[in-house]
Amino acid sequence: MAANPPVLGSEDQIEIDLRQPGLAAFWAWLWPGAGHLYQRRYAKGLLFMVCILTTYFFGFAMGGGRVVYASWTETDKRWQYLCQLGVGLPALPAVVQNRRMAKNRPLWLDGLMAPPRPGQYAGAPDDELAQWHKKYHLFFDLGTLYTMIAGLLNILAIYDAFAGPVLVTTAGQTDKPPPDRRQAASRKRRK
Repeated sequence: MAANPPVLGSEDQIEIDLRQPGLAAFWAWLWPGAGHLYQRRYAKGLLFMVCILTTYFFGFAMGGGRVVYASWTETDKRWQYLCQLGVGLPALPAVVQNRRMAKNRPLWLDGLMAPPRPGQYAGAPDDELAQWHKKYHLFFDLGTLYTMIAGLLNILAIYDAFAGPVLVTTAGQTDKPPPDRRQAASRKRRK
């Protein structure tokens, strides 16, 4: 027989110390799971850290380290980066690389997370984005998708760090266990 979930206001109410929820949410964004570790919810923090960062770095590697970049040019508006930014610190070097490229400064780490250099026209042989698609095939798109999903999952984890777990409440729920259907059916047959 399944136990009923705790009802708000009942004796079984679960209390979780969220400490400073705003700070926990910031830590959860900066590094997935860090907000939960700050709140001393270690199992949940480690679970989020492992799952979200594994998804992010797997997608990142799948696309050869080229799938996470920030670009807002006329020819390449990288809307995907808004989702990827949900992962926090691991996605922030893309902004730095974007700024360095815009100011014609040398790129760091061999251009890792830098936006592609445009060619004479989109899809031209000298267009770097076209070269990445050709080199990585569908893995470029899959890597982008994985990194986006990781960012979106972390947004849910940030919400959990800020607001705490969602408790199920049901109007009119009692402490009595639900009736056994077999006993009710046998009573009907006896009548």
